[in-house]
Amino acid sequence: MPTDEASAIAIRLDVLLQDRGMTLTELAGRIGITLANLSILKTGKARAIRFSTLEAICRELQCQPGDLLQYERNGL
Repeated sequence: MPTDEASAIAIRLDVLLQDRGMTLTELAGRIGITLANLSILKTGKARAIRFSTLEAICRELQCQPGDLLQYERNGL
């Protein structure tokens, strides 16, 4: 896949945070990840996510991985 191609995986972190009344800073502190790295994930610029990070996010937001990640065919 070319590096300039948009990812078909959308990160719904902003929606989950809003639904739970939590800030990105608060989540970063709870899961032990830098705010900068969590922001990269939130904006969809991350190329990968560790399972341990995914697990920590799901634990703190009380969600499933499918609540956080969404496949959008052709970027739609």
